[in-house]
Amino acid sequence: MLDPRTPVNITSPSLSLSRSALRQDLRKRRRALNPQQQAQAARNVLSYLLKIPQLMRAQHIALYMANDGEVDPRVIAEQLWKMKKQLYLPVLRPKGRELWFVRYNPKTALAPNRFGIPEPDHRRELKIIPNLLDVVLMPLVGFDRCGGRLGMGGGYYDATFAFKHKQPKGRPYLVGLAHSCQEVEPQTMAEWDIPLFAIASDSGVIEVTA
Repeated sequence: MLDPRTPVNITSPSLSLSRSALRQDLRKRRRALNPQQQAQAARNVLSYLLKIPQLMRAQHIALYMANDGEVDPRVIAEQLWKMKKQLYLPVLRPKGRELWFVRYNPKTALAPNRFGIPEPDHRRELKIIPNLLDVVLMPLVGFDRCGGRLGMGGGYYDATFAFKHKQPKGRPYLVGLAHSCQEVEPQTMAEWDIPLFAIASDSGVIEVTA
């Protein structure tokens, strides 16, 4: 059995096959964390996020509703509301892979989308253009120290932030939230992958240098 603290090394010549196998292993790792471990991880991630200057300066911040063992950002949302930050949640569009980002506050009504993940009603709440977000706290399945992010495979975040290929240093500042057991050895990115600026895990912040 793999030690969950050890970064996974992949050597498969097929990127798509290796990604599929990697997702399965990493999802098992995070789902194996018990509720107490999950709660502690979320508190640790929050403490490290509060040391990121870009987050402290930000006014418009996107996060997500946790699913499948992801780091749960609810405690993060509660702290950011106390700091008078404007928060947004991703919402699936009826067609295509780009996401809407819709205003989220403690009174926002949520309903499950087609994947069973709660989201606000985009017809009733304010939407923001993705490139006007200051910071995006992103879910992930796996990460490496070069800013590589392995998602669930739908490509929604990559499609939404595709403009970052031409404007890599502009807004928003992309931060992946992770359990430390989701770290992998640096891997080759696909041409559509959007790299992260930083990863905040339960063991610290990794800032990615270009």
